[in-house]
Amino acid sequence: MSARDEILLRVRSALTGADISEVQVPRGYRSRPAQKGLVDRFVERVEDYRANVTRCAEPDLADTIAAALSPGATVVIPEGLPFEVDGTVDTGLSPAELDGFNAVVTTATIGIAETGTIVLTHGTGEGRRALSLVPDLHLCVVRADQIVPDVPDAVALLDSHSNAGRPQTWISGPSATSDIELIRVEGVHGPRALHVILVS
Repeated sequence: MSARDEILLRVRSALTGADISEVQVPRGYRSRPAQKGLVDRFVERVEDYRANVTRCAEPDLADTIAAALSPGATVVIPEGLPFEVDGTVDTGLSPAELDGFNAVVTTATIGIAETGTIVLTHGTGEGRRALSLVPDLHLCVVRADQIVPDVPDAVALLDSHSNAGRPQTWISGPSATSDIELIRVEGVHGPRALHVILVS
């Protein structure tokens, strides 16, 4: 008998006659940031991924976006962006055409505090998936009231959201890989830079 078979036999013996349907699994290990600390936790986690975060008030949003973009940068924006940005509206541009833009500006559906993740469901103001993946800079506007504590909260909200069933893109920092000799290379599978504008 192999060691594997012996272990499985012992497990089966231990479970014989046991009612495992009512086993309560302790979830005390799940720590959640306090509701008042969500925004700070989100900022900390986003910055851990080498992304930039700029906080601003609603009246300063247009100026903050303009300041975050390089002078003379070519910008593409999705249809239905709820604020003014000087850029070209995406009307189904090809990947080659999107590659000609320096930056994209979008909104997001959710921000996750515990992981520093931004979720796009590609509705109004967020654009299609290619739009957020091809230009070198993704500038994403997230509002403080869109931030949830952790992934289970985000999934529950997405399931109940009006965009349920839409494709989703979960973004944790700029695109990066360490596939070759464990050397980090950014921008291989998406934007080289992520800049989050946090509106509160």
